[in-house]
Amino acid sequence: MSTPNFRTLDLNLLRVFDEVMAERSLTRAARNLSLTQPAVSNALRRLRETLGDELVKRSGQAMAPTPRALLIWPSVREALRQLQESLVPSAFEPSTATTTFVLAMADATAAELIPGLVDILEYEAPGVSLRVVPLTTRDPRRMLDEETADLAVGYFPPVLADLTARAQTGEAVAFSHLRLYDGEYVCVMRRGHPMASGPFTLNRFCAARHMLVSFSGRPYGFIDESLASLGRKRQVVLTVNQFFTAGRVVSTSNLLTVLPRHFVRVTGIAEQLVLRPLPFDVAPVHVDAVWHRRSEQQSAHMWLRQAMVRSAQKAFAI
Repeated sequence: MSTPNFRTLDLNLLRVFDEVMAERSLTRAARNLSLTQPAVSNALRRLRETLGDELVKRSGQAMAPTPRALLIWPSVREALRQLQESLVPSAFEPSTATTTFVLAMADATAAELIPGLVDILEYEAPGVSLRVVPLTTRDPRRMLDEETADLAVGYFPPVLADLTARAQTGEAVAFSHLRLYDGEYVCVMRRGHPMASGPFTLNRFCAARHMLVSFSGRPYGFIDESLASLGRKRQVVLTVNQFFTAGRVVSTSNLLTVLPRHFVRVTGIAEQLVLRPLPFDVAPVHVDAVWHRRSEQQSAHMWLRQAMVRSAQKAFAI
């Protein structure tokens, strides 16, 4: 079988392939493309001959893709979207737009960034709405790929390290990211807590009873990773999935927790809490926005990212 010649490939065949893959039906694909079904079948035949693969086969009333089709479809779809956006960009006018953006972030991040975003929407884009959904993972790539969120904001060190490593090897990377701000984590406890005064040592920290904010429910986080590197561990007796819940619980108990310093000021109970620097070194906490590259050149998404940056600048006086 000869190697496909990209120079002679009719790109219209890829549009037909993308529509058939999306619909899993020749009839619906033909309707969406304003073509006849024989024209769609003919285009598929030509693409099959070029690629040397069946691509789709009839399975009952639907068309079932081959493994090769499933492998190449994501790249074909993204390339077509980028080409369309480059040639016929959709203008986004904030003052008249009625777009809804879905943002994934933890409650602590939302408490810092959403007020600024609301101000921007009120004065610049009154018809635009936001949906903030819980960030339940440290790797948001799947939800971005499945388009259940337009933008994920949080602390994603393994994800960024993986994206950087892939880019350095020349591999195509499907996600982009942008640093919004740097955070500092501190140990938080109620006023009057036995550890609120006096030396705050590593031994005292490890001997205490702790509450952990864990999106997954797993009683182990980056603080525990830092302790493990020192050959130490702490006793996590409670996990919760919200920073606000953690602040409320420690304000009325003897548990310790670790929260972003900036977050404590917006809890509404800051006067009930004592903040102490952690008695060991912890890597800086970088808060990044991550998105799928298929949205990179979309004017609406570009406006959203710029608005997010402006909100972070206002919240942290960057």
